[in-house]
Amino acid sequence: MLHVDLDQFIAAVEVLRRPELAGKPIIVGGRGDPTERAVVSTASYEARVFGVGSGMPLRIAARKVPDAVILPVDAEAYLEASDAVMATLRAQPGAVVQVLGWDEAFVGVEAEDPEAYARQLQADVLERTQLHCSVGIGDTLIRAKNATDFGKPAGVFRLTTANWLDFMGDRPTKELWGVGSKISGRLAKLGINTVAELAAADPQTLVPEFGPKMGPWYNELGRGDGTSVVDDTPWVARGHSRETTFQQDLTEPDQVHDAVRGLTAQVLKDVAAEGRPVIGLTLKVRYAPFTTKTHARKIPETFDREDVLVRALDLAGAIEPGRPIRLLGLRAEMAMPDDARKGHTPTRGGW
Repeated sequence: MLHVDLDQFIAAVEVLRRPELAGKPIIVGGRGDPTERAVVSTASYEARVFGVGSGMPLRIAARKVPDAVILPVDAEAYLEASDAVMATLRAQPGAVVQVLGWDEAFVGVEAEDPEAYARQLQADVLERTQLHCSVGIGDTLIRAKNATDFGKPAGVFRLTTANWLDFMGDRPTKELWGVGSKISGRLAKLGINTVAELAAADPQTLVPEFGPKMGPWYNELGRGDGTSVVDDTPWVARGHSRETTFQQDLTEPDQVHDAVRGLTAQVLKDVAAEGRPVIGLTLKVRYAPFTTKTHARKIPETFDREDVLVRALDLAGAIEPGRPIRLLGLRAEMAMPDDARKGHTPTRGGW
């Protein structure tokens, strides 16, 4: 398995369009205006050395790097570049490609010399798209994914059963693919702080904290084990979401209700194209200055727009009165089609 990760993808696409920006600190986010409320989508390596990272408020990023070039997000340009990269990956000899996002994918292949195959893949991507990528090689997906971090930028690195703990053992558990800061914190409460400690843990000791499925699974991640199959089944969205950051805090109930109505209309437009019923809703609320809470609820399968709106407004009833709101988001979860569960492309209908 190869994990292909495009280096500083969004920033790199911007440099292709504006070669004069090469080598400069670049920050991409929102409409490119640090006086507005927005967050960083990506930053070039030159900006990252100053501590700028994805999700950081744009105004703080601009403060950290006063000389940075700040650009607006151009999703269409990034999607076009991504499509060209994925087409290049699919053109590789014997490749099975599982797309993970704009800037990364797994490639499954039988090769006598995986490193040589990876370097040829890098060369083809660079020639056809002018974009650099890093490649992680592994005997499982988790090892390939984590190997990429050791290969950045524009390098190739291999992790296997034999060397997994040599390179990953002393690292904090949050560096594992599938273990974020929250899970890492819960593991720390059990006295598990490193990958090696997680790998050595008795899976059953994790069950009380994480349950009978997730507990053993986290132990499996610690060992780098797991699936070794690259699945090229077309991805099917489980849901659609929209969110809005308000330039002025919402302080009145009518403002909140209007915003929820608007978000619901946008989400339902996205859902309509899928032809699948809504089965759950999640409302995201970010209070000023920066406290985020979510409210989720499963609902009976429905195609009824008014029903979804009523239930979304009902979720909004959980918003704390009197607290200024800087962001609202709504996600609608959809039923998965039977053919998608079986690994086939879904048909569209309904709505």
